[in-house]
Amino acid sequence: MIEIRFHGRGGQGAVTSAELLAHAAINEGRYAQAFPSFGPERRGAPVVAYCRISDDPIRIRASIYEPDFVVVLDYSILRIVDVTAGLKHPHGILVTDSKFPGEKVRADLNIKGKLAAVDAKGIAMEVLGLAITNTTMLGSLVKVSNVIQKDSLIEPLKERFGRIADKNIAAYERAFKETVVVDG
Repeated sequence: MIEIRFHGRGGQGAVTSAELLAHAAINEGRYAQAFPSFGPERRGAPVVAYCRISDDPIRIRASIYEPDFVVVLDYSILRIVDVTAGLKHPHGILVTDSKFPGEKVRADLNIKGKLAAVDAKGIAMEVLGLAITNTTMLGSLVKVSNVIQKDSLIEPLKERFGRIADKNIAAYERAFKETVVVDG
């Protein structure tokens, strides 16, 4: 089973990211679940969402405490939340939005292990005209994880975003190409 934890801010699409990823995995014939962790969140407040993907039925219904991958939709969260808590070592990967190179992120925040970085916010602003990084960060996650086939997310993106799906697909594909991985 592969477990993924998403960290973002309310309104950035962390919950949507988990749902889209689960939908793509299910379309591949696998089992998946996606769910948020809600409290008194509001737009801009830190939020967490989870996704599990497996070739076998998933019977666990608890939060994810030891993820294989952690996806951070907003760089500023790295300074206020310990997003690497529980990240499986040594094979877990932190996937983050950052306009800075991965080595700088690692040094500034003393992050150990494998790290993938992409300027998701910059791509989202250029392609979508909004700083909503969910589909962009999915491109980065899919590149480093191979948790689903790259094209498996296209149909869920079309279903979810309708007339603006093409822009979201473009942001997804651009992040897939531009993600840089830094080994730990």
